[in-house]
Amino acid sequence: MLTERIAAWGMPVLESVVPVVDLTDNVRTNLERVEWVADWMAYEPFALPGGGPSGPFSWGDAVGDQIDAVMLKAVLDFAFTDFASGRRFEVDYEGGTWSDSEAMHACLHRAWRDGTPVLEGGFLVAVTADELDRIFQGTVTMPMLDERASVLNAVGAVLEERYGGRFHRFIRSCAPAVYADGDGLLERLIAEFSRFDDRSAYKEHTIVIHKLAQLALWSLHLTIGPERGFDIRGLDRLTAFADYIVPVALRVMGILEYSEDLDRRIVDGEIIERDSNDEIEIRLHTIYSTALLTDALNRRRPADRAVIIPHVDYRLWSVYHTTHRPHHLTRTTMY
Repeated sequence: MLTERIAAWGMPVLESVVPVVDLTDNVRTNLERVEWVADWMAYEPFALPGGGPSGPFSWGDAVGDQIDAVMLKAVLDFAFTDFASGRRFEVDYEGGTWSDSEAMHACLHRAWRDGTPVLEGGFLVAVTADELDRIFQGTVTMPMLDERASVLNAVGAVLEERYGGRFHRFIRSCAPAVYADGDGLLERLIAEFSRFDDRSAYKEHTIVIHKLAQLALWSLHLTIGPERGFDIRGLDRLTAFADYIVPVALRVMGILEYSEDLDRRIVDGEIIERDSNDEIEIRLHTIYSTALLTDALNRRRPADRAVIIPHVDYRLWSVYHTTHRPHHLTRTTMY
């Protein structure tokens, strides 16, 4: 069994979170429930690194196209619930019904299969909300189409100006590590694409979150991986991908506790404003409690079956991303 803590505690995300966890007003982490959950979850067969593709759709055999597809999905991986009705975005495709980000992925794949050059910076820099509306045909209108067009335009401009219009050229220009004295994949992604710079101001502290940037690297690892010559060092330094769903899982398990007022507003479908104290508290406690849970799991698992935070994040997300339990609603492009 492992007794040392995971490496992620010493990285910028958790280093920004730990000083404020005891300052929050409406969200707290129940340490006893962390241990209670670990007592039974530790014996589950977590998917370990190199566990295969991160999605069900094939983007061909070219590694460059696969990298581009992963990064495009990361750019657009936010807001899949209609803010007025609370209905999720879903789509039927290739014999299955897909929800949330998987439904978005299905629509992108369908467009690519039908000849739309969705992987090319020249298309992204000029795409409009109306064009995206045609691509994202599902059970509800894809939320925040104007914002999606805007982030794609900005990303496409960088790709066209610096990397010949393709994300895989950017990825190959970085050191193959999460952090590498400024040249790591996470560091460069945040520095060169403002779209991925996810941080918030909270009670005179800066909270670093970087959900989509971290998720992009984990998805690249799963999709390409060391077996295909793409070995990213330092994946144990990643934290939870703080979104809508993982907090729901932690809330159901009793690890996250909300004030009565915040819980009521979430259940009633009220908007929790971006960068409000409540929104930041939900995200920072998601990051903190998931790190604690990962440590607790590893204290109960053999060393050769140790998990890192992305394994735990996926365990929580995959079980609860279609739950009927209400999640908080925030109009944001960051998750």
